[in-house]
Amino acid sequence: MALIPSFFANRRSSVFNPFSLDLWYPFKDSPFPSLTTHTPETSTFVNTRIDWKETPEAHVFKADLPGLKKEEVKVEVEDDRVLQISGERNIQKEDKNDTWHRVERSSGKFMRRFRLPENAKMDQINASMENGVLTVTVPKLEEKNPDVKTIEISG
Repeated sequence: MALIPSFFANRRSSVFNPFSLDLWYPFKDSPFPSLTTHTPETSTFVNTRIDWKETPEAHVFKADLPGLKKEEVKVEVEDDRVLQISGERNIQKEDKNDTWHRVERSSGKFMRRFRLPENAKMDQINASMENGVLTVTVPKLEEKNPDVKTIEISG
């Protein structure tokens, strides 16, 4: 065990388990309160993965939200062109007769924010959810080709 650095001493997972999802939090014992707000209830679900692609017609956001219902997810747009996707997955209630062997599914709140580009049609954004995947589509304004007028050269 002398090969394991001392900073891994407080980890719950095995250093040799490559599939462990337990997170090592380096600021856990920090004297700065803003860095110590990391708790499993509020941070496990924070890193919700979201893809953002741009097509000629729209900006499309896709978020993997397995196990969530559409009523548990909020999609909002602020005045300054910020798209906000948020929600919460509640912790499963314990029953006295149950014996838990492992709890690996994440729970807690999440929120992701994206500044939309100038070409976004803010009044035509739509969202749908199917099989745990949220899709938010933000149509783009049509680019106007500049009107070119040919000028006759006299002389």
